[in-house]
Amino acid sequence: MGHITDALLDLHGPVIYAVVAALVFAEAALFFGFVFPGETAIVVAGVLASQHRVSLPILLIVIVLSAVTGDSVGYEIGRRFGDRLLGTRVLRKHRDKLAKAQDLLRRRSATAVFIGRFTALLRAIMPALAGSARMPYGRFLVFNALGGITWGVGYTVGGYLAGTAFEQVAQWAGRVLAIAVAAVAAVGLFVWWLRKRQREAAEEAETLDEPVSVPDLGDD
Repeated sequence: MGHITDALLDLHGPVIYAVVAALVFAEAALFFGFVFPGETAIVVAGVLASQHRVSLPILLIVIVLSAVTGDSVGYEIGRRFGDRLLGTRVLRKHRDKLAKAQDLLRRRSATAVFIGRFTALLRAIMPALAGSARMPYGRFLVFNALGGITWGVGYTVGGYLAGTAFEQVAQWAGRVLAIAVAAVAAVGLFVWWLRKRQREAAEEAETLDEPVSVPDLGDD
């Protein structure tokens, strides 16, 4: 995960939109959320927006559309391959969590779709579970879109604000460091001057303490 985050931080320009969109889309459409949580990508994208590498409004639109589209693809995959999909090796490892998610979906279908957007595992599988359960797509789309907007805007703006705050702290720290260096230099200069004055005073005192020789004029 750290390598992906570092790679994102090194990106510049329009490629940022493409990479973030692909990661967010693949989270549910290709179940990539089991490997890399989408909120990590959008928080990093928010930080990049704070550095003016991308436009924040455009980034928000890209993220929300990618999230809703990816979930719609995940829904369609679940609707067509539901039972076979849930029997795959990757999902069998999370059997208990899947059972809880299916139970939540049965009891509170719309709420489950919305809440699922804010948990990494549920975000990856909830659309497929909703499709497998034959939840009406219109109902799924409404609550999935609400969750996608809330999730996308919340995490991206959070990253943006964090990045802006970091820059302000860095600027503040830079000013403090400059003041500290100047203060240390001033103190060092004062100490040097003080020691010089003390040394000069000591030399003057030694000169005054030396005996004055009186020349012998002899007897008249």
